[in-house]
Amino acid sequence: MSYMIRNRDIIIIGQQPWDTDIGSNCKNIALEFSKHNRVLYINSPLDRITLYRNKQDIKIKKRLDIIQGKEENLISIKDNLWNFYPDCMVESINWIGSTKLFNILNLRNNKILARSIFPVLKRLKFKDVILFNDNEIFKGFFLNQLLKPSLSVYYSRDYMVAVDYWKKHGKSLEPKLIKSNDLCVANSTFLADYCKQYNPHSYYVGQGCDLDIFVADPERKAPSDISGLKGPVVGYVGALQSIRLDIEIISHLALSKPDWNVVLVGPEDEVFKNSKLHDIPNVIFTGIKEMGQLPDYINAFDVCINPQLINEVTIGNYPRKIDEYLAMGKPVVATKTKAMETFSDFVYLADSKEDYVDLITKALENDDQELHQLRRNFALEHTWENSVAEIYHAMDLVQQGHAKK
Repeated sequence: MSYMIRNRDIIIIGQQPWDTDIGSNCKNIALEFSKHNRVLYINSPLDRITLYRNKQDIKIKKRLDIIQGKEENLISIKDNLWNFYPDCMVESINWIGSTKLFNILNLRNNKILARSIFPVLKRLKFKDVILFNDNEIFKGFFLNQLLKPSLSVYYSRDYMVAVDYWKKHGKSLEPKLIKSNDLCVANSTFLADYCKQYNPHSYYVGQGCDLDIFVADPERKAPSDISGLKGPVVGYVGALQSIRLDIEIISHLALSKPDWNVVLVGPEDEVFKNSKLHDIPNVIFTGIKEMGQLPDYINAFDVCINPQLINEVTIGNYPRKIDEYLAMGKPVVATKTKAMETFSDFVYLADSKEDYVDLITKALENDDQELHQLRRNFALEHTWENSVAEIYHAMDLVQQGHAKK
């Protein structure tokens, strides 16, 4: 059954502004909400340290012009969807050691933001609003009590308190924020379980993905930098970050199977750049590639991998690259985590570096077109429409008083 909420006024507050240069779950959710509701997407307010550090950035200049009244602060994105630039500045307070003092000053910041929001709500004639908070632990902490929404939703898409910036005060504040909302929704089962510790009305709502370009094509030619490789090609696409990927697994793969080619597509952090992987002849680094080129590389892989490290930063993440791999029908071997349980029927899950070798061997030996189609069908279920339908369902359960614990 597909659930729908219609003709509501929805306010979205989060960490990522509309003019972000990276992909954003929250922007996709806003677009989906706006198909049947009116949506106000509020950019995070400018803070003083960001202004000081990035005063020459064109985006910061725009925010300063808005604060000074030189530019319009409300922009129509499409029918039913507006982007609001707060015409205020808040103080940078995360350096404060005392969470009690931080909370006092954070309430002041939240009040400044709320005062900026009220006039635009009146201008748009928003009423009986739903407040949707995308992981904004600090600048959205008091907005439930200040804006007084008829329904408040906290969206957990990353385990934020594993990151140093959020850890200091977020460890104690995020549980309180989760508890204060009417319901919580999360894009991974790990995060849903985390939220459920503090709010029984917490739900896993899946993850949406844009998979239009990820289509297998037997006629598609391999990119020139890997077209001459002989033997099986095992590949990874994404940022090569040592905090997220296990270099030891990749090294073990390449050294254990010198007839395999291990292709890594993406930008490297300093640890990867200086790693022993560069001394292994069958490990190929392609460097960063444009999004439109990635399907060409995945299409050329015999097996795709996600050799993830298990730590606080990664354990709750929903790995969107898995959907991209599966959408192209590829066999996938990935590190076993709580979040990966969702994929267990379609992905080989490894507990160790030795498992990776065994499971890739199995994947190479057991692959056919029927499996390709099953994988693709599964990945294509992970649309923004389906994810937002689950959010609507969770909202409906709480609104109707039938939430299941």
